[in-house]
Amino acid sequence: MSGSERVSVSDGVSESERLAGPEPMSIRERLTGPTDGPPGTAAPAPARAAAAAASVEKQGVDWIYRSPPSAATAGAGGIERIEAFFHGAGYAMHRHDTYAIGRTLAGVQSFRYRGSMRHSVPGGTMVLHPDEPHDGQAGTGEGFRYRMIYVDPALFQQALGGQPLPFVKGGLSNDPRLFAATHNVLSSMDRAMNPLEQDDGLYELAMALHAAAGARATRRPVDFGAARRAREYLLASLERAVTLDELAAAAGRDRWSLSHDFRALFGTSPHRYLTMRRLDRVRQLALAGMPLADASAASGFADQSHMTRHFKRAWGVAPAQWLGMLGISSRDRS
Repeated sequence: MSGSERVSVSDGVSESERLAGPEPMSIRERLTGPTDGPPGTAAPAPARAAAAAASVEKQGVDWIYRSPPSAATAGAGGIERIEAFFHGAGYAMHRHDTYAIGRTLAGVQSFRYRGSMRHSVPGGTMVLHPDEPHDGQAGTGEGFRYRMIYVDPALFQQALGGQPLPFVKGGLSNDPRLFAATHNVLSSMDRAMNPLEQDDGLYELAMALHAAAGARATRRPVDFGAARRAREYLLASLERAVTLDELAAAAGRDRWSLSHDFRALFGTSPHRYLTMRRLDRVRQLALAGMPLADASAASGFADQSHMTRHFKRAWGVAPAQWLGMLGISSRDRS
């Protein structure tokens, strides 16, 4: 996949996963040009183009721009980077099995998270833990603009080496190390990061996240090797049913310890991890032109309705609607 993104989107839908796929230039890029400067600064564009962008946002036109993916993580289990603007309600309550780490560039970004309403403003960092339900809306009438990177916890584990995933209480941080590390992975949105740049950026982000979260006690030892073997087994089994007993045998760990270790190390349960990887495949196949019914079957779902239930639960929007938001007809894919 390559390229840019986003035309207008409707209120109340999901967030990063209104994304993906190769596209022509986004509204943001057409109006303001690519943004290479530090987050929170305007794109280096002519005054007239910048004024046009401001006019679009004042009119309440919502948009999402997806940065081109790196070749290192263009498939499932990688990263996604977006920039977006929402005038009112951005996306409904939903959850995904990736970290969502980013910063508000302008306005007030309000979201419900772990039982409270949070408010993000420029200068801080948002850190939403995997599998934690959240929504998003503008905290003022001016709307909000933000950038976010979505990271598979397995990528952080390459740096953490089997330590439990860092957790930032409240979803907001003013830690300068985390702010700097986030800047490094979100500063050049108009191009893909090269593999080494991405690896270095993710390592710095993982270390900064670990430091910002502080020491976290582990109630019992975790077996990183067993959890990693289980993850590899799941990735090789997308098209068929997998039982926990079968997974435990492949990992060499008893089933309940494996469930605990997998969630501690990868941020979600083995079952949900498998479901999300299947949904990743559905998105890839649908973007390549495969009808949704066929993509569902090829990705291990019982049928399209089964896939659609999980898709909406993960991203707050139906797959046909998601394709439409990307400017792709779903007439022959529904």
